[in-house]
Amino acid sequence: TKITRVIGILKAYTTRVGSGPFPTELFDEDGEALRRIGGEVGVTTGRNRRCGWFDAPIARYATRVNGLTDFFLTKLDVLTGWEKIPVCVAYDVDGTRVEEIPTTQTDFHHAKPIYEYLPGWTEDISKARTLEDLPANARSYVKYLEDISGAPMSAIGVGPGRDETIAVRDLVS
Repeated sequence: TKITRVIGILKAYTTRVGSGPFPTELFDEDGEALRRIGGEVGVTTGRNRRCGWFDAPIARYATRVNGLTDFFLTKLDVLTGWEKIPVCVAYDVDGTRVEEIPTTQTDFHHAKPIYEYLPGWTEDISKARTLEDLPANARSYVKYLEDISGAPMSAIGVGPGRDETIAVRDLVS
């Protein structure tokens, strides 16, 4: 009866509802494109969600505090078409590199993302049903997120449909 698996849900980019610090938030055409392509509108409120690039310090924090053993990565398809994809690996807080979420709200509000850039892909991935079906750059992106987040991506959403999922590892046994 012991819980041996804790699965977190993680988007291939970051969104937020409501106010508060969001270091990777995009206020440009990239943010609008993520919102439009990803359908990032609140179901209850109808308000647009705030969108930004993947934030590894937040993913690492979620892994650590929740004891996550696996992730289900969603919305990988939304990133199709970007030439390069930024991933926030740390923050610059008043000139200091910070690898984890800042401990104070003031520092979190001052946090500027430090990005690493991964090559994007242009191929339609919605028909992919195995990891090998993904373009090499999409596979590299997934592997990078695994490495930087601290847990494997055991399933990957490649489209909005229920069947548009890659099961990398068995999640129910």
